[in-house]
Amino acid sequence: MAQEIMQVSPLPPFMMNALQQADYIVHDHTHIKDPGALSKVTALVGTGATKVDKKLLMMLPNVKLIAICGVGYDGVDVAAAKEKGIVVTHTPGVLTDDVADLAMGLVLSIGRRIPQADKFVRNGDWVDDAFALTHKVSGARLGIVGMGRIGRAIAKRAAGFDMRISYTGREAKADVPYTFYKTVTALAAEVDYLVVAVPGGDKTQNLISAAVLQALGPKGYLINIARGSVVDQPALVQALKEKNLAGAALDVFWDEPVVDPELRRMHNVVLTPHMASSTEETRRAMAALTMDNLRAFYEKKALPTPVPECQG
Repeated sequence: MAQEIMQVSPLPPFMMNALQQADYIVHDHTHIKDPGALSKVTALVGTGATKVDKKLLMMLPNVKLIAICGVGYDGVDVAAAKEKGIVVTHTPGVLTDDVADLAMGLVLSIGRRIPQADKFVRNGDWVDDAFALTHKVSGARLGIVGMGRIGRAIAKRAAGFDMRISYTGREAKADVPYTFYKTVTALAAEVDYLVVAVPGGDKTQNLISAAVLQALGPKGYLINIARGSVVDQPALVQALKEKNLAGAALDVFWDEPVVDPELRRMHNVVLTPHMASSTEETRRAMAALTMDNLRAFYEKKALPTPVPECQG
């Protein structure tokens, strides 16, 4: 008998095809309203932008799996899911390299002002003037907030640029050779580039506060490839406006896809549309791992990648 699942956020076409080829009956959460139909749904599938709260789960009495196609799952009420005996899975690991690649791309883009230089040439400004000097990346001081899979991959790339690397996190890592700082503020005060690579959620909300930005200072750059919620965005805008921060490179925002108009107008900011894992290869790998989690669930096998809260 075909298993019935619910799509709770838009999925790429190749994943929809994979679900259909696997003979799942896929319902769209925006269209399914009948309680009888809702009761037949046993799993939810969505991307890292998925919002699954207690209210939605109460409407789905037989759901036992939430399969997230993404590493972040801060939109899922994991506590409410666990109360109902629901397991949450995600897709860590497969997107690490892409996210780290973009992080280094943003470091280079904001430090060397690559997007601004491109615009300078396209506008014909080079004919009349020389482009302003930029800042060196090789040998600069790089601080990483969060030394997990992605943080380590960023450090590996930064080492190739002879950057002086330091980090902060819940605790020092015995196998990490870089300088550890106990607080984000202490780290920010000692670096030129501060890269944010921690999960979203209540525990990290506004972790990059006004105090952290002040410590980073007028010669420092902030790079965020984590979650928009991790940075106090109004404080960031204010710091940039008052030139208390040299610049910022952001892949994530508070209310994405809507971006603060003030950020969009600033010339010392590089903005990308939450695209850190957006490569053809990685999105297909993420979809494949999500399918593996679904298959294991229905075959009553060990799930490949449950979220940490659902392990053990």
